[in-house]
Amino acid sequence: MTGIFSGSPKHEAPEPLEGPVVGTIVGGTILWFVLFLVQVPFYGWFQDRDLTWWVWTCLAGGGLGLIGIWYVRKRDAAIKRHEAAARAAARAAAPEAGSGSH
Repeated sequence: MTGIFSGSPKHEAPEPLEGPVVGTIVGGTILWFVLFLVQVPFYGWFQDRDLTWWVWTCLAGGGLGLIGIWYVRKRDAAIKRHEAAARAAARAAAPEAGSGSH
């Protein structure tokens, strides 16, 4: 049986896209909290139509966004530490490679 699920992939997966992850998560979190605050004065309207889940979804999005901010900041710091350690190891290895040629 041949199909899209048989065999190995025909090409390698692309590298993950990196961008301003911390800024994106912070912006999204702010947006969720703003949406929550905009809806709170109309809570009665949402309640009359059985749509209060909209209000609470925005609050949950803001709360989860706070966890996301914590996570991506820790991730970003770990990536920077790893890159700094790799640069330091490369600098330490470079003089050793050059000293054997004399």
